[in-house]
Amino acid sequence: MKLTTANLQIRLISPLDIESIHQLHSIPEVDQFNTLGIPADLQETTQLIEFWLLANNQKEITNYTFAIELTDSKTFIGLLGLKLWPKKNSRAEVWYKLHPNHWRKGYATEALNALLDYGFNHLQLHRIQAGCAVDNIGSIKVLEKVGMLREGRCRQVLPLKSGWSDNYEYAILESDYEVLKR
Repeated sequence: MKLTTANLQIRLISPLDIESIHQLHSIPEVDQFNTLGIPADLQETTQLIEFWLLANNQKEITNYTFAIELTDSKTFIGLLGLKLWPKKNSRAEVWYKLHPNHWRKGYATEALNALLDYGFNHLQLHRIQAGCAVDNIGSIKVLEKVGMLREGRCRQVLPLKSGWSDNYEYAILESDYEVLKR
């Protein structure tokens, strides 16, 4: 499965991505608002993504993990995820991580827009949500650019290296998305 945008190829991760994912997770700036922590070694990263690879290979995928690549160079620049709730809820949660060399270039917004389109138009979701640390200004901007609305704040729910952080809850409904795309 592949999503294509003007600048990006968004495809399910493969075992060939382990080294790139490990490098991404090992960058302190990427880890700043990430609850996973920096992996001790490649083996730890491999154990983490074995779950993602298994989930991507199910007959009915409920937890998508995508590699984000630049179309022209095929350079790996980050990850994008979509975790589906049980079918009757018709909703999912999105997440993303980009290499700092590719921050502030619109790639996260472009990738997330493609995933929202896939979620609403292909998976027929009713609601897509996301959360981010209250100090993660870059992520807040991305979520708001794609039309997600801040719905609330969970107090001290994220165990970050810097200590417990509050988390903003964002969401977009299918009806919101349809209005934005008109």
